[in-house]
This record gives sequence, C-alpha cells and structure tokens, in this order.
Amino acid sequence: MAAMAARSLVLFSSASLGLGRASSRLAVSTSSSGLLPRAALAFRRRSSFAATAVAMGKAGTADAEADAGMDAVQRRLMFEDECILVDEQDNVIGHESKYNCHLMEKIDSGHALHRAFSVFLFNSKYELLLQQRSTTKVTFPLVWTNTCCSHPLYRESELVEENYEGVRNAAQRKLFDELGIQAEDLPVDQFIPLGKMLYKAPSDGKWGEHELDYLLFMVRDVKLNPNPEEVSEVKYVNRDELKQLLKKADAGEGGFKLSPWFRLVVDNFLMGWWDHVERGTLKEAADMKTIHKL
Repeated sequence: MAAMAARSLVLFSSASLGLGRASSRLAVSTSSSGLLPRAALAFRRRSSFAATAVAMGKAGTADAEADAGMDAVQRRLMFEDECILVDEQDNVIGHESKYNCHLMEKIDSGHALHRAFSVFLFNSKYELLLQQRSTTKVTFPLVWTNTCCSHPLYRESELVEENYEGVRNAAQRKLFDELGIQAEDLPVDQFIPLGKMLYKAPSDGKWGEHELDYLLFMVRDVKLNPNPEEVSEVKYVNRDELKQLLKKADAGEGGFKLSPWFRLVVDNFLMGWWDHVERGTLKEAADMKTIHKL
C-alpha cells in the first residue's frame, strides 16, 4: 500500500508540474481496482494553489484564485494551453490562453474566436463513436458529443497550414489524450477534412465557445482506453440510434443533452456525409473553401 501511495504521489507531482498530458493520463489509469485513481484524484484536488500556479501563465493569480474550485487538471490546461486566434476568414491573428478564449465576456467582446476541430470516427460497421464529456470539464460537462472536440494549439506542429496538417496533428494528439487511441492507429493522413463552420454557443453564464471548427472524418477500427479526466462514457451508434438520441435530447429526457457544435453538424451535414462514409467517397464531399456561419 505504501508503494502504491508513493507511485501515486510521483505521478501526480509530474502532472502538476506541467510535464504533459500523457503524465496526467497515466496517473488516472494505473489501477484496475479503481482505488488508486480515486485517491490520486483526491490528492490532486487538495494540492495548493501555489503548486499549480506555475502552469497558469499570463491569466494571473486573481483569475486562478477565483476558480479555485475548478478541477486541478482542467485548471492547469485552461491556463497552460494557448489557442490559435483567427479572424472570420480563418487567418491567424494571434494566440490566447484556453481560459480567456472560453470566457463569455471575452467572446462577447469579439476577441476570442479561435481555431478548433471536431473528429467523427466511424468503425468498419459505419457506426459513429460518441463520447460523454466528463463531469470535470469546464464547458459543457456531461454533454454527449462527437468522437473528439478540441483545439490545435499555438505550437509549430499544429500551426502548419499545408494540407491541414496542423489540425490533423492536433486531432491525433487529443484522441490519445481523451480516448487512449494510439497514434499508430490514427495515421495523420487518414483524417479527411470535410468542412469548416463558425459558431458561438454559451455554456453557462461565465463560459462558452466561439470557434472556427474544422470537421474531420475517419473510418477505422481502434482500441479505446478512455481518460476519466476527459470522458465519462463512450458508445458507437448507427443512424437509427443517433436519431433516437436526437429525440431524447429534444424531449429533455433524463437531462440528456447534446453539445451545440455536434447538433449543428447533425442538423446541417452529418446524414449526407454518412452516405459518403458508407460508399467510401468521403473526399468527394469535402469543401474546405466555404466557412459555414451557423
């Protein structure tokens, strides 16, 4: 037991010092019994503000103290990750912390539009993989959505414009971070960009989204190992099952909710693109010149 506690302490000390998401993910997956993750998570949530402030960057001490109740991992990522700011034509104009990019006051001021991506991963039976966002997510917790939704970061490998390589690199990184899918199972060149959409959506009074979202599709069988810090549940659905979930969301049954960006894709594009998934003609559906303002 002492050895397990020591292992937990070492892993979470690494995560809190900003040694990367792989460290954080490893720390919540080391015990099949479930006892170590719970103890480790409790330890991490009790860690002092001083221990995590190193990773909080320019957003500052006042903001961090105001959000002391935020999950430690999510708080670190909010201040550590730098999103790519763009104009409405998708030209890069700067960068800003994930924290500031998701504040409604920044969104409403017109200074938070950033680049994002949404992955739609299908298996060989042409079923779409959905995830329920974890309870600790800052925006839209416990909401069901497409396979993976996140942001390319302001770093060299994810700023590459040619062939949308930067966004594809970010998608590969985040699919491992959230769902444990190994990079070799997700070749970057197998992500097929189908379109872009620009949308704005409030999450609650404080947080929201304002994104220029790249829609990436792939058909591939993969092994899943979801990260509980990011994902509460996963499921594959066929078209009919998705339609039932839409009805459930519309009725508000059991508090079931879909993310606003996923619903926009479903209502405007998904069923037509699903035809191309089944026919193997996805590239024919691609239109990356139009930015759909929804």
